[in-house]
Amino acid sequence: MRFSRLLLPAAFALASVLAPRIAVSQGSYLFVWTGGAGPGATDFMATIDANPASSTYGRVLASIPTGTIGMPHHTEHEMPVDGHLLANDFPAGHTWLFDLKNPLKPRIITSFGDVAGYSHPHSFIRLANGNLLATFQYRTDATTRREMQMGAAGMHGMKDPALHRTGGLVEMDERGKPLLSASAVDTSIKDRFLYPYSVLPMPGIDRAVSTTSDMNLGDTTATSQWIQIWRLSDLKLLRTFALPAGPKGSRGYANEFTGEPRLLADGHSVYIHTFNCGLYLLRDVSGAKPTASFVHAFDGVDCGVPVVTSHYWIQTVPAMHGLVVLDVSDPQHPREVSRLSVGADEAPHWIAIDPTGKRIVLNSAGAGNRLFVINFDPHTGQLALDDHFRDPGSKKPGIALSGTNWPRGFTGNVVPHGAVFSR
Repeated sequence: MRFSRLLLPAAFALASVLAPRIAVSQGSYLFVWTGGAGPGATDFMATIDANPASSTYGRVLASIPTGTIGMPHHTEHEMPVDGHLLANDFPAGHTWLFDLKNPLKPRIITSFGDVAGYSHPHSFIRLANGNLLATFQYRTDATTRREMQMGAAGMHGMKDPALHRTGGLVEMDERGKPLLSASAVDTSIKDRFLYPYSVLPMPGIDRAVSTTSDMNLGDTTATSQWIQIWRLSDLKLLRTFALPAGPKGSRGYANEFTGEPRLLADGHSVYIHTFNCGLYLLRDVSGAKPTASFVHAFDGVDCGVPVVTSHYWIQTVPAMHGLVVLDVSDPQHPREVSRLSVGADEAPHWIAIDPTGKRIVLNSAGAGNRLFVINFDPHTGQLALDDHFRDPGSKKPGIALSGTNWPRGFTGNVVPHGAVFSR
């Protein structure tokens, strides 16, 4: 049910690297965080031509290996202004800071593991002061250190959730230097399986909202229906409470496995999605009694990364093999305005939007396992597949990433995850 949190797709295919001829403009490049399997495999950051006017549109132009074999997971959700992008290999418990200011010559600035006594970071959010707020799933101990050393064994080696202790939030600089940290342990509730997953800072009201799904697939205990509210200025944990179950007829377990919190256009309402495809509205975050209410259920389970742009919520929905767009002008009553399937053998997981708000990159788990570009109309909320973003000679839209001439001659299967457009 929770496989999409790890995104274990099969192979992708792409033509060989060609010399780039790209004009520098917003969204001209895609940066894709990916890793391989087989001899010579490693994690890579890849640069892909995302300029529709280019003769090499959709081709890999450059890549840089990390030397680590694991499972590339989250990057930041959009390209930071300074051109430095954080990307983590979750089971390895390791994070890299990439310099992508020159997209054709990507380089690694630094990397780090544990921070402030916490391990296995998941999400990194930039703050207005230039620092980052990060979620770390576990408290560092002998068990988590041993699992980090397992590298390629990854999350499959993490069998007993009781062996892991609750992690926390860390404010740090982009190189991993901690400035402030706090544990997510809450002794006021009985559930001890709280593992920070993603976080939404709300500086205007001095609050942060975090979710609690465990990335460990061996954890069959945690149902992760919890959200936590913090005081942002000092990371004091203020309260922990569960999302209410969904109404009868819309899957009562839609509240389980809390995922991504996002601030809506009104500046105070928060949506929280779950991996069981529920959507919840959180209000009065700064008050003594914040409220959470169920507002929508998407088809199936394993709903992955969403995007909020203007008054639209765009959701990956594996059960319908594509995306659903909701008009959330009235947060209590979201209204579907469009949906798009990218193919019956696809299971979309990660999406990110370009700086113009008109193009979306989507990667997919499933038998097809392709990378797509989707055009988005911000006026109507309509989606349209970019038919030109495809492998040379292919009859299908989208590109795949195996067989490319990667560094050190690697030509095996590739597992992508985080992907963002350039600025």
